[in-house]
Amino acid sequence: MRLGRRRKKKHNYLKNIVVLLIISGIIIWIEIEILREMNIKDGEKYLAQKLISYDNKILESESINNNIIKNENITDNTLLNDVPKNNVVKDNMLESKIPDIRNTNSSDNSEKIIDKYKGFTVCGKLEIPKIKLETYILEKFSENALRVSVTKFWGVNPNEIGNCCIAGHNFQNKNMFHNLKKLDVGDRFSIKDNKNRLLEYEIYNLYKVYPEDVSCLSQVTNGKREVTLITCTNDSSQRIIVKAREI
Repeated sequence: MRLGRRRKKKHNYLKNIVVLLIISGIIIWIEIEILREMNIKDGEKYLAQKLISYDNKILESESINNNIIKNENITDNTLLNDVPKNNVVKDNMLESKIPDIRNTNSSDNSEKIIDKYKGFTVCGKLEIPKIKLETYILEKFSENALRVSVTKFWGVNPNEIGNCCIAGHNFQNKNMFHNLKKLDVGDRFSIKDNKNRLLEYEIYNLYKVYPEDVSCLSQVTNGKREVTLITCTNDSSQRIIVKAREI
């Protein structure tokens, strides 16, 4: 009888330990997810602050003046009044004044993309066949928008001359950027914009940076159309950068 009681007591003891381990594991997992989410938010706020600093440095070091206008063979001084204080670099703003007659045959006559997705304005649709990703690009970057889909983060609108920077969370949702790390140089993707243009891009560089490095957002593209895809690494300590250029 005593032996049976001891075995039962030992069995209950082991059972309680297993339950405690499971509960502890769940609590630790929840804490990790909370810390990870906080890290993502802190990273986004920090990056936004760096963007302002980065943009000001660009405007100081590459100020648009009469000498630049002469170098670009443009004599219309009214262009100077059209350069906004933020989110642009001189060469692409000057180029935006020149009618874009390239890729006029790239229009897709199929159905246009939707105007709204879950209450947010859509400016494009991104398709990456290799990782089976189809996702809408939301027009305005915000924490709430990032929870819904990927967003235009910086630069020009999709399929315009310049560097269209698109950011997305490293979530495993089917419309997020979790599988960007599986891409390689030479892989291709397409973007359809709200002007019904469908253009294809080829990846020419992939790398990781720390949050304070925002050089990937530069709008100096030598008159080319480029796309930069941005997401966090699994531990949120770095950013995965995918650079692509129009084919």
